[in-house]
Amino acid sequence: MFMHLLAGVVSVSLLSTATAASLSGELPVASVGMRISDAVGDPRRNQDLFRTGMTALRFAERADSREIRSDRLDEAIASFHAILIDSPGLMRVRLELARAFFLKGEDALARRHFERVLAGKPPAGVVLNVNRFLDLMRARRRWSGYFGFAIAPDSNINAASSEEIIHLETPFGRLPFRRDAGARSGLGLSVWGGGEYAYPLTERLGIRAGGDASRREYEGSTFDRTFVGLHLGPRWLIGAASEVSLLAEVSRQWHSGNPDSDTFGGRIEAERRLGPRWRLDASAAWRKRDYRRHDYLDGPAREVSLGASWVATPTLRLWATLGHDRDRPKTKQWRSAALWGRLGASFVLPRGFTLGASGALRRTAYEGGDGGWPHYTDDGTRRTDMTRTLRVSVLNRGLTFAGFSPRLTLVDEMRTTNAQLQDYKRNRAELGFVKQF
Repeated sequence: MFMHLLAGVVSVSLLSTATAASLSGELPVASVGMRISDAVGDPRRNQDLFRTGMTALRFAERADSREIRSDRLDEAIASFHAILIDSPGLMRVRLELARAFFLKGEDALARRHFERVLAGKPPAGVVLNVNRFLDLMRARRRWSGYFGFAIAPDSNINAASSEEIIHLETPFGRLPFRRDAGARSGLGLSVWGGGEYAYPLTERLGIRAGGDASRREYEGSTFDRTFVGLHLGPRWLIGAASEVSLLAEVSRQWHSGNPDSDTFGGRIEAERRLGPRWRLDASAAWRKRDYRRHDYLDGPAREVSLGASWVATPTLRLWATLGHDRDRPKTKQWRSAALWGRLGASFVLPRGFTLGASGALRRTAYEGGDGGWPHYTDDGTRRTDMTRTLRVSVLNRGLTFAGFSPRLTLVDEMRTTNAQLQDYKRNRAELGFVKQF
C-alpha cells in the first residue's frame, strides 16, 4: 500500500515538473501573448522584473527547504504581479504567475489566472499543459480561503419606508396612524472570512471540510450580528470535467449578542467545465431553522440555483445565476417563495484596478400574507415584493497593506411592494479591504 501511494506521489511530481518545464523560460516569449517589452511602462523595468521572477521561480523549483521555496515563490509572485498591474493583458507573465501560485499551493488563484490564459487563445501545446495543471489541482489536497473587513457596511440608514401614514384594521373600521421613524444603526464595522480543506481519499473520491464566519458591529449592540457555519462531506470527481459534493451543514446566528437561531441541513453542489472558458455550477439545499425567541419562524427552507461563468477575454469575466427559494415556517403568514436572478461582470484594468458590476432582481410572494397581520396591504391581497439591487465595485490590486487591497463598493437597492411599510430605497457605500488566498 505504501509503495502504491509513493508511486502515485512520484508520478504526480514528475508530471508537475514536466508540465512546469514546458511553461517556463524554455517557451518562446512571443508564443504566449505579447512580448515583455510591449508592456505598458518602462520596458527595461519590465524585463528586469520578469528575469527576477523567472530566476526566483526556477530557484524555488530546486529548493530543498520549504521555507526557502516559499520565499522564492513569494518573490516570483511579487515580480510578475508588478508587471501585470500596468499590463493585465500580458499573457506570458500571467502564465508564469499562475504557475507560481500552483507551486505555492494557492489553487484558487492559480486556476483563475490559468483560465485567463486560456481566454487569450494560446498555442495548442500551452492549452494542453494548462489543462494538465487544472487536472492536478482538481485532484490534489488543497487549502482555500478568503478574508476581508469593511467600514460602514449594511447600515440601515435610508432603509426605511417613506410612508408616514399607515392604515390598520380596528373594531371601529380601517383607521390611519402615524408611524414611528424607528431606530438607526449608523456606521459600523464588518469582518468576514472562511476556509476549506479538500483531501483526496482515492483517485476519484475526496472529502471537503470548511467553515465561514462573519461579524457586523455597530455602536451599541442593537444591530450587531454574528454568523458561524461549518460544512463537511464527500466529493466525487466524475470524468475529466465534472464533480459533485454532498455536504452536511450546521450554523448559528447571534443577534444583539444573544443566540438567535440554529440551522442544520445539507446541500448538493455540482460543477462542470464546458470548455477552457465556460463553467456551470448547480446547487440544491435543504435546511431546518430553529429560533430561540421567534419560534413561529421555525421550519424548513429549500433553495436551488444554476449558474454559469464565462472568461470572455483575459481581462473580462461574465457570470449569471438563477435561483428559487422556498421557506415553510410553521406560521402560515410567513411562508414564502422567491424567484431571483443575478448578472455580473468583472473587468481588469491597467494601473492595478479591477472594476466589478452586478445586478439582481428578486420576486418574493408570501403564501399567507392575505392583507392581514403582519403584511397589511392596501388592497387586501397577498403580499408580493420586488427587490432590485445594483452594485458597482472598484478594487485596486496595486495598493496592498499587509496583503490587503482596498475595495470601494457602491450599492443601490430598492424594494417595491403592496404591503404597508415594507417598501424602501437604499443607497450605501462600503470601503473594504480584501485579502486573496
